[in-house]
Amino acid sequence: MQNHFARRALIVGLLASAASPTFAQQPLLDSLTQTDARTGIRDALGLAALNATTRLAQPDAFWSNARVRIPLPGVLGQTQRTLSGIGMSAPLDQLQESLNHAAERTMPEAGRLFSNAVRTVTIADAIEIVRGGNDSATRYLRGRTETRLMSLLRPAMTEALTQSGAFTLLRSGLREVGLASMTRDLRGEVINFSTTKALDGCFYFIAEEERAIRRDPWRRTTDILRRVFG
Repeated sequence: MQNHFARRALIVGLLASAASPTFAQQPLLDSLTQTDARTGIRDALGLAALNATTRLAQPDAFWSNARVRIPLPGVLGQTQRTLSGIGMSAPLDQLQESLNHAAERTMPEAGRLFSNAVRTVTIADAIEIVRGGNDSATRYLRGRTETRLMSLLRPAMTEALTQSGAFTLLRSGLREVGLASMTRDLRGEVINFSTTKALDGCFYFIAEEERAIRRDPWRRTTDILRRVFG
């Protein structure tokens, strides 16, 4: 019991003095230092993000997986569901599939953005993450980076939607269902919605990868990961 309270007092003291130059090398738990914790968390998040974005870059990765499949937004989705009931939703179904293929094309850029974002993890953050729940690192990453990642990924999504033919399908699909006048407004909505949902898919699988690293020793591919999560 005495050791338990002593350890808690040490942790509180470490958090309070996180800005100290010598702080980074003081013991966290036994042989683990704060620098070790930060390096381990960065490694874990980097590995999780790489695996997630690589997985989602594969053909049909979004479209074939109901957990991350991107639906049509707003009025497009409502119209699709209405027309589906009478067998006339094919143009909008094509558009939805095109959006999902466009999301695949953004994953290499998303991977680079996540790699840069992982470097922002601080020592104090790392200590909390190590002791957090199975997805605490993912929640930290999402909370700190999602808004900026949205802004940075949007141009890549716009290009991918153009190259995939989604905007051509959007124009023709809206014309067929009598919504041609809404093309310009819905184009912007499609870009923003697709970007948001692509990131949702990334964070979903990053959390899955983080849980695997914490749970499965075989997923800890470096010595520092084994020390932090062992």
